Amino acid sequence: MSTVLEQIEQQIAQLSSRTVKKNTGNIRAIADGVAKIDGLSDVMYNEMVQFPGGAIGIALNLEEDEVGCVILGDISNLKEGDEVTTTGKLLSVPVGKALLGRTVDSLGNPVDGKGPIDAKETYPVERIAPGVVVRKSVSQALFTGIMAIDSMIPIGRGQRELIIGDRGTGKTTITIDTIINQAKINKVGLASGDPNFRPVYSIYVAIGQKNSNIVRTISALEAAGALEFTIIVAAPAADNPANLYIAPYSGAAMGEWFMENGMDALIVYDDLSKHAVAYRQISLILKRPSGREAYPGDVFYLHSRLLERAARLEGKGSLTALPIIETLAGDVSAYISTNVISITDGQIFLETDLFNQGIRPAISVGLSVSRVGSAAQIKATKQVGGKLKGELAQFRELAAFAQFGSDLDAKTKAQLDRGNRIVELFKQPAYSPLPIELQVAVLFAMQKGFFEPVEIKRVVDAASSLKSFFTTRKDPLLSEIRTKAVLDKDLEAKLQAACEEWKSSYTA
Repeated sequence: MSTVLEQIEQQIAQLSSRTVKKNTGNIRAIADGVAKIDGLSDVMYNEMVQFPGGAIGIALNLEEDEVGCVILGDISNLKEGDEVTTTGKLLSVPVGKALLGRTVDSLGNPVDGKGPIDAKETYPVERIAPGVVVRKSVSQALFTGIMAIDSMIPIGRGQRELIIGDRGTGKTTITIDTIINQAKINKVGLASGDPNFRPVYSIYVAIGQKNSNIVRTISALEAAGALEFTIIVAAPAADNPANLYIAPYSGAAMGEWFMENGMDALIVYDDLSKHAVAYRQISLILKRPSGREAYPGDVFYLHSRLLERAARLEGKGSLTALPIIETLAGDVSAYISTNVISITDGQIFLETDLFNQGIRPAISVGLSVSRVGSAAQIKATKQVGGKLKGELAQFRELAAFAQFGSDLDAKTKAQLDRGNRIVELFKQPAYSPLPIELQVAVLFAMQKGFFEPVEIKRVVDAASSLKSFFTTRKDPLLSEIRTKAVLDKDLEAKLQAACEEWKSSYTA
């Protein structure tokens, strides 16, 4: 009996009699993942609001007589009249290396069935972007492994490069290739034991995609051994619009942890067109005034505050952003397209016509640009590929005129012939990124005319033969190119000799 009394006395002693201030309200109306709430007089903009059953909301509309909240998570059990409370906190997500190799939802909860994530830190989903003073200029290359991009439209660490094109032109493939290439470089660099080597960790944010597409992407990364260096943030099409809206900001927070801790990260937003549509949906339900194409007036700010978070910081790391935008019938002058083009440091435009002609990746040289330019290239690539973009743009112009005339002079024929060979050379299968040293070797052979005797339709086979020749028989030479990153006279002589050796053994 005495033990029971002791237990009761202990419980009474633990009772807290102090008053607790709570700001509560009630759901007035709920539809499509958006709730209108009465009574939350002390709520702050972007504050987390606790709903019954563990659902979380974010206060987006602070009106005189009600608060508009978007709800994250399951909303099926919520109904009018339910009580909600403020939390006094901003929405945060788990960050750190514990998330690598995992697939999480837009709140950082695991959805891959591999158990809980042991993350030690959390970062707020919305953060103010780094200021101009703390940013460093982009001068370090981030190799995509795609020859056409690395030689003509280079991407640097800390850059924001838009990938834009119609549906089904290979936009996602370019980003997956880039992630796979980072993993390959990471493995080589970490195995070498070089103390100065800095790996690049990747975050892939899938916004509004079919679950089957997300699974296909994860499988491709797993097959290439890239998943261990990658975080997948999945907000599939079946999710409510609030999850789609918050997913890229959650991914950015995860990437910022790497940047703030002196590491380099790459983030892919696939794609921001669907993100803008989800935000438009939320805004229209919140009765915000609509503007052009029914998008709300702050849709530019929606993407600018996200993309400005990518940077290279003084004394810290970098976060490189590859946003994807889907166009309709190649219209780059649409509202969202022009918004994001003006925020980013360049764009890679993929053309449907080129894709249908079998030129893959279907990069339009005329419309693609990198505003960082050759600052993000190693010297060896500049030496062998510096003139390629101009040559290819001229070739496209000439080819357009040549189809109308039959009599062409010898110089024009030679230019067209060379252009066709460059186009063939840049054809590259999906999920097979090339190391930069191999790209340099192939472009060197192109520059020195080793593909001139080869028939145009056989250039792809010849390039493939040259690549296998270098990887199987000239590995020390490739290592030397990678280490030196510049072609001196000695290296040029070795490359010339190697190409001569290949030419003598290659039979078209």
